[in-house]
Amino acid sequence: MTTSPHRLPETPETSELLDMRGSSAAQRALDYYLKEDMSPSPSDDTFFRVKPDISHEEALVHASDLLRSAAATAYESANSHQGNQRDLAFSVVYLIDMAKAMVEQSLQAPKAQASV
Repeated sequence: MTTSPHRLPETPETSELLDMRGSSAAQRALDYYLKEDMSPSPSDDTFFRVKPDISHEEALVHASDLLRSAAATAYESANSHQGNQRDLAFSVVYLIDMAKAMVEQSLQAPKAQASV
């Protein structure tokens, strides 16, 4: 058995350890790793979150944009299929277009009420 040519680090003196106790960085590290009453990290596996302060109109505009993108994707998929697969893809396009029309109608409603 051979010994390592590198010297092991020396143990810090007691006074050095006591000095580190007052360090804010050391305190944050201890708080992070040792405190049990810290708020637990969210265990929610949600991939997408909506901003909590988003307005209804802004949310509807984003929903309309998402539906437009979904319709384009479904339409392209329908064009590359035949038979029942094509019919199913076009039915998805139709459903998305109906949902988009409802979202756009709800966006128009506040403007119509404001002009009355």
